[in-house]
Parts: sequence; structure tokens; C-alpha cells
Amino acid sequence: MSSISPKSSRSSAAKYFFKNFEEILCSVFLITMIALVIVNVFLRYLFNYSIFWAEEVATICFVWLVFVGASATYKHKMDMGIDVLITKTPQHIEKSIRFAVSLILLVLNGYIFYMAIVFTKIAWIKPTAVLGISSAAINSALIVGFGLITFHTIRFLHRDIVEYLNREKI
Repeated sequence: MSSISPKSSRSSAAKYFFKNFEEILCSVFLITMIALVIVNVFLRYLFNYSIFWAEEVATICFVWLVFVGASATYKHKMDMGIDVLITKTPQHIEKSIRFAVSLILLVLNGYIFYMAIVFTKIAWIKPTAVLGISSAAINSALIVGFGLITFHTIRFLHRDIVEYLNREKI
């Protein structure tokens, strides 16, 4: 008999989902994009037929994949950075520089997040070329991507501040 109750397995599944939300979403978009492109290529070459909407849906998946993937990359601190000069500075100055960079990133990503909302509102009435759905379906990837990046920046800043304050108490 299992010692794990159904309630705890559901809560651990929910924790896993929210912890890996960006990666799961990217996986869905990547699989959908690749499947549509492969199916469309086979249909075109074998039956001289193509799914008329496949290219547009694959493009939408690609856009979502890029912006949500950027958030996942940032969340794991796998983004590219040039820190040769920063690592050569003394420890206390390095932490100050990294904190200042995080503040700048918060302002920049927060602004892009805000502009993405404005941009998506404007694009709401513009239909896509093939499906005729609102362009907001594509542009909202900017909102989600930069919103998550801004959230992670706030989370990193909070962690750094708590770490600094805890170190000062010692």
C-alpha cells in the first residue's frame, strides 16, 4: 500500500506544474509547431495538399515559444551575460553591481511588459492573415514572456535583499 495520499500527490503535481510552467508551455508549443510543419511537409509532397492554416499556427507557436522560453531561460539564470569585469572586482562591489543591474533589468523589463500590454490592446482589432483571429493571440506572448521575466526579476531581487539582511544580522 502506498504511503502517499491522493491529496498530497495532487499538491505535488500542482507544485511541479507551477515550478515548471514555462518549460511545460514551451514543450507544448514546440511539439505542436514541429508536428504541424512535419505533417504539412508530408501532405505537400505525398498528396500535393497542404493544411492552409498550418504555417500561421506554427508561427504563432514559434512566437510563444521564443518569449516564454526567454522567461524560462532567465528563471534558471541561463541567459548570456558578460561579467569579466564584474568578477574581477572585490566581493562587496560585485554584489552592488549585480544588484544595480537587477534594478535596471526590473525597470527595463517592467517597461517592456507595460508596452506589450499597450501594443496588444492596439492589435486586438487586427485579424491575422489566414485564420482571421485577433492578432492579440500572438502579441499576448509578449505580455506573458516579459511579465514572467519581470516577476522573476522581482523574485531575484527579493532573495538578494533577504540574503543581504540576514547576513547583516550575523
